[in-house]
Amino acid sequence: MKRVHGNYRMTEYAYAKINLGLLVLGRRDNGYHDLDMVMETISIHDDLIIERSGDPGIHLTCRMEGALADKGYELSSGDDNLIVRAGNALLQYASVHGITDPDAFTSDEKPGYDITLIKRIPMAAGLAGGSTDAAAALRGISSMLKGTDGTGVTDDILCKIGAGIGADIPYCIMGGSKRASGIGEVLKPLPAPPASYLIILKPDIDVSTGHIYKMTDENTDYASSDRQETYDRFDALISALNDGDIQGVAHNLHNDLRYAAICEHPVIKELEDKMVGYGALGAMMSGSGPSVFAIFDNENARDNALRHISEDHPGIYVSGAEFMSDQKNVDQTIMP
Repeated sequence: MKRVHGNYRMTEYAYAKINLGLLVLGRRDNGYHDLDMVMETISIHDDLIIERSGDPGIHLTCRMEGALADKGYELSSGDDNLIVRAGNALLQYASVHGITDPDAFTSDEKPGYDITLIKRIPMAAGLAGGSTDAAAALRGISSMLKGTDGTGVTDDILCKIGAGIGADIPYCIMGGSKRASGIGEVLKPLPAPPASYLIILKPDIDVSTGHIYKMTDENTDYASSDRQETYDRFDALISALNDGDIQGVAHNLHNDLRYAAICEHPVIKELEDKMVGYGALGAMMSGSGPSVFAIFDNENARDNALRHISEDHPGIYVSGAEFMSDQKNVDQTIMP
């Protein structure tokens, strides 16, 4: 969320997220799922360079860095990109409510922005890379908008706009340590995890989020009393965060989507097991996968594991990371 400002140029950082806990409580008639999640912001981030433009609307350029560039990944910069969708939705809201950019370069009422995305977060990885980019665009553009009374667009409005585009966007706008429920739009603050060290791994496979949820639905009786052990584990995770117990956090990691993903991609469990073998307190798949994160309480052990896993799996994404706890710590419920 950190910003670097110039006169007509700013850089907004878009941080990745991981799920320490993810419960699927059931499927709604509209296809969305009711969830209960523990979400954490981590230090891996994309950059959005936002500049005022003489042309109305959102104009996006994408640039890959690091492993994404090495593998030749590309990303659409058209109207289907979440950054463009979020930016245009915000400008539409601003137009309807008489909110403008007082320093806009455009001659008409609709301001324009050139956005350069510097992409580092692995894509389709369970790390909310697209959602956090959209959230950064909303935060950055909104900081340049002012209403007739001198006020801008509130976080509540940004989250409502974001929720209409992607379920993870409200969380990515607020960031930090949160318990997310509903479809992800009801956010409650949690204590930040104790100081620790992370490894993020993304095997070179593609996972369909829709397919993983479908398999989970087919293999889970959400009303079964057998689920109580899972709920107890989730409660223990929350208690460990409240107590500042990193071992308790790491020992109670949980993801209801993991079984379906591992059935089709055993490498996910292989990476989790290797991380524990290298000294991690715990390891777990994030989101719908296929990324895996591992938690260490010792930086030397983490760095040693980084070296080993990079040698054992030279073709996968590997990065060290840390929790980011300096995000906003407020309750947020997004009403429809």
